[in-house]
Amino acid sequence: MSDSQYQWSRKSLDELVDFYYSEIRPAMREANYDPDHGRPSYEWLADHGFSGLSYALQEHHDLTAKEFFVEEVGLGDDTSRDYDTDAGYDWGIRNDETLEAIKRYLSTQRDRGQLAESTVTSRRSRLAEYTRIYEQLHGPVSLTRNLDDIEERPAENDRCMAVFDVLKGQLSTDQSRLKYLGDVQQFYDYQVRFQGAKYNPLDGANDQFRWEIDNPDNKTVDADGMRAIYEAAESIEERLLVLALGAWGLRPNEVASLTMDQFVLDDGEANRIVFEHRKNGPGEVTVLFGIDVLKQRIVDLDGPGWEGYLFPSDRSSTGHITPQTVTNRFKQLAELAGVTVEGETPTAKMGRRFWYTTYNEAVKQMMEGLEGIAADQGSSSTEIVSQNYLSEAEKRRYRHESMRDELSEVFGDPSSRN
Repeated sequence: MSDSQYQWSRKSLDELVDFYYSEIRPAMREANYDPDHGRPSYEWLADHGFSGLSYALQEHHDLTAKEFFVEEVGLGDDTSRDYDTDAGYDWGIRNDETLEAIKRYLSTQRDRGQLAESTVTSRRSRLAEYTRIYEQLHGPVSLTRNLDDIEERPAENDRCMAVFDVLKGQLSTDQSRLKYLGDVQQFYDYQVRFQGAKYNPLDGANDQFRWEIDNPDNKTVDADGMRAIYEAAESIEERLLVLALGAWGLRPNEVASLTMDQFVLDDGEANRIVFEHRKNGPGEVTVLFGIDVLKQRIVDLDGPGWEGYLFPSDRSSTGHITPQTVTNRFKQLAELAGVTVEGETPTAKMGRRFWYTTYNEAVKQMMEGLEGIAADQGSSSTEIVSQNYLSEAEKRRYRHESMRDELSEVFGDPSSRN
C-alpha cells in the first residue's frame, strides 16, 4: 500500500497507535528491525512508505514522530543503528524537531538523490552550523515551526537573514557563503515541496547580499552570438542541439544522451525534462521554448529500430552521440556563423552558460516589473514585494514569462523580433 492510501489526516491519535501495532510493527519485524530495540527512525519510515505519519502527527496532533513513539506507543528513545547513518555525529542542535527534519531531508538526498556520501556529509555540516547559530540567536526553537503560517513570513525572513549576517563574518569568501546559502535554501525548498510548508524564508536572500563567485573562466556566448549560431543551424537536429544547450541549459553529456521518454509535455506551463541522475541528484528542467522543434525531431526519428535517443549514433555502443560530439557540432555551427568569444570559437559549455546569463537577466526584468506593485503597496523595495506579497507559484510564473520573452528574442522567428 502506498503512503497516500493510508489517509493519515483522518486518523485519531488512538487510531494511529493502533496503526503502529497493525502495520508498522509487523513491517519492522519483516525488515529484521527489532521494535523492542527502540523507535523507528524517520529514514526507516520514509523508506517503507510511512513518511506521511510524521506530517500528520505534527499537523493534527502537535506531536513529533519521536514523541509519538516514545510517549504514546511506549517505545525506547533509541533508533536502530542500522538505519541511523549519522550515529556518532555531534550535531550540537538542541531542538529535536529541527534535528529530525534535517535528518529526514538528508536521508532523502542520500537515498533518493543518490548523492555521494561526501556530498551529504558536507551538507550536514553546513546545515548543522546554520542551525546552531539560529539557536544561539533565537533560542532552541524548531526551524520549521512557522513555515505553515504565511503571516509569520516577514519575521522568519528576518531571523534567517540574521543567521547569514553572522555567517558572512565567519566565512572568508563569497563562494563558501553561497555554498551555505544554497544548502540551507534547498533544505527549506524541500519543506515547501514535500512537507507542506507554505514558503521558503530564504527565497531571494542572495539578492540582498549580492555574493558572487569570481570566476574569470566562465566565458559565455552573448545573445547576438547565440542567435547567429541558431540561424546557422540548417537541420532540425542541429537546431535542437543548440536549443538544448542555450534554451534549456543542459550539460553536453545530458544533451548527448537525451531521450524522448524524459520529456513531460502538457502544452502548458509544466513542460519539462526529467532526470533520474544529474550532477547533484535527480531533478527536472523546465522547457519554456522549443517544443515545436522537439516534436518535429521526434516525428523525423520515429520508425522501426529507433530506441528513443534524440541524438542517436549507430557507431556508439551507447546508442547515442558522445558529449565531445555535442561540443564539436556546436563549434562547427559557431565557426559557420563566424561567432567568437574573446577571439576563440565557443564551446558547448559556453553555449550552456548563455542560459544562466539569460535567466539572470529574466529575473532582473521580473524585479523591475514589480516596481509598480512596490509603489502601490508603499514598499521601499521590489525585494520586499517579492518575498512578502507574492506566492512561490506567482514568482515562478513571472520568472518563466520573463525568461520565455528573452528566449524568443534569440531563438524565435526573426520576423517577430523587435
